[in-house]
Amino acid sequence: MNPIIRLLTIDKHQSVPVYLQIANGVIGIIKQGMLKPGMPLPTSRALATALQIHRKTVLAAYDELLAQDWVESYQRKGLYVSQNLPDIKPRQMAAFGAAAAYPVRAAFAVNQRKFLYESVYSPVRERLVFNDGFPDTRLAPVELLIREYRRYANYKFTSRFLSYGPEQGSEHLRVELAKFLNETRGLQASPSNILITKGVQMALYLTSHVLLEKGDQVVVGEPGYVGASHVLSEAGAVINLVPVDEDGIDVDAVEALCHRKKIRLLYIIPHHHNPTTVTLTPARRMQLLELAKKYQFAVLEDDYDFDFQYASSPILPLSSIDYYGNVIYVGSFCKTIAPAIRIGFMVAPENMIREATRLRRLIDRQGEQLLEEAIANLLQNGDISRHLKKANKIYHARRDLLCSLLQEELGRQLRWTVPDGGFAVWAQYTGKTTSRAVAENARALGLSVSSGEEYYHAPPARPNAVRLGFASLNEREMKEAVSLLKKAVAGPSGR
Repeated sequence: MNPIIRLLTIDKHQSVPVYLQIANGVIGIIKQGMLKPGMPLPTSRALATALQIHRKTVLAAYDELLAQDWVESYQRKGLYVSQNLPDIKPRQMAAFGAAAAYPVRAAFAVNQRKFLYESVYSPVRERLVFNDGFPDTRLAPVELLIREYRRYANYKFTSRFLSYGPEQGSEHLRVELAKFLNETRGLQASPSNILITKGVQMALYLTSHVLLEKGDQVVVGEPGYVGASHVLSEAGAVINLVPVDEDGIDVDAVEALCHRKKIRLLYIIPHHHNPTTVTLTPARRMQLLELAKKYQFAVLEDDYDFDFQYASSPILPLSSIDYYGNVIYVGSFCKTIAPAIRIGFMVAPENMIREATRLRRLIDRQGEQLLEEAIANLLQNGDISRHLKKANKIYHARRDLLCSLLQEELGRQLRWTVPDGGFAVWAQYTGKTTSRAVAENARALGLSVSSGEEYYHAPPARPNAVRLGFASLNEREMKEAVSLLKKAVAGPSGR
């Protein structure tokens, strides 16, 4: 009896398809030496009968083995184990031998000071987290995304989406995204005004490297999103800091800078500014656009979480009232769906999009076309809009819950303003309490909370502010997190 029939077993309850179980099983038998090169495989009919499965399943398994070169087909004879098996062990060059370990340092010079931005990711060991303001990935419409992937698996033109595509991004996605942005933000953009990126960070990088030369003057808010400033600095820009107050970035201070310097670009988060969560007022928006026109600088509008608004009538983006062509608008679905869904976008005049697309090709030939097509379908079907309505309702309730708990438990130790949208509350510790000390105390209690230093280009000696992300905590987690925060603010003596 052929060893395959005697040794091969399958489990129809496994998630692995049966034909792959058969192919993997045959490969294992070959590796164990029970099937030698040149030995025949049983006919598909014989193996199907032995395993009590359909013959087409066996044929699919044999096709897989042929594709991987484990077997060879001879006309009118059948399948035989390949004489040259693909599982070949690499051979060391005798002169060098095997390395004890991969080198720690390169033998060539590496410029360690060129890139300013250190990795922001580190595994969180604490049980509960007040993050910087992230969506709850448990709410992500993953099943809808999987549905679209399955749908494409059955399309005869799926292979087209698995090959090279347009560098500017899927045309289908740009068409649907233009409709979505026009309906929700009033942008009046066309597909030719849109470049698909991998998140907002890539859009920031492309913009800075298309527009900026070494020594160019740019304006950013303080406190602000330092990650954007690092990108601008890496492109050679000189950073000019402008205060951010309860009405947003100080536009009068921007105008004063314009009198003294040639400003090339201004970076701004007009909705739910990171970190302070304030929204730029309509008067300042109009003033800023007039300044941009007068002094001919670009406005890089980062609207990373516009979709999450809790006020009855949110202010539209700067880009929606930009009649001169000064605004570059960037956003993403990383907050709409989940951070791992790396679909971002840049909306700008066509000549800017053309240059950014050329640079994007040098960094990454194109985006993930199949994912882009799937997101386009979710937009077209209204699935994204329905998800946003559901998520907004949940996050609105979580914002209210956090503010209520802070009032009850920490009303004397914290002061804050209820944000109109977004994922976080910006709070300041009162008295002599510092956010650094609270973070250290919280860590010992199993709670992760920011030390407050990453919000500033030049951190204060005694930082006292913190972003408390509420979106990713459910009611039970929120109550426990606030309870631990209260103990952390009280310090070791208050536990």
